[in-house]
Amino acid sequence: MGLFGKKDKKAASNLSSKSQLKIDDKKDGAEYTLLLEGRLDTITSPSLEAKINEAVGDASKLILDLGSLDYISSAGLRVLLGAAQAMDGKGDMIVRNLNQSVREVFDLTGFSNLFNIE
Repeated sequence: MGLFGKKDKKAASNLSSKSQLKIDDKKDGAEYTLLLEGRLDTITSPSLEAKINEAVGDASKLILDLGSLDYISSAGLRVLLGAAQAMDGKGDMIVRNLNQSVREVFDLTGFSNLFNIE
């Protein structure tokens, strides 16, 4: 929205074009690996949430590889927390390959202490 309540269509279009998340998934038995690339934010987090919901049904191990993730917002953190809760009692969840900027977000929010990080 603009300053006075008018929607800025150009700004909204720029925001959605910058918010892209590529999710590659690999399955090996009951082990699921999701490789994330791009930005995990309010716009893209529903697609990750859907992928996680598909995987946790029969997963005994969920691996989230964040090596190519450029940015994570609080919405993305919420999805990761939900994944950990869904895997609780079912199996392991591992977060891998945090880059410097994503690691800082995890450290500042205390999420580094919540997850098994490799």
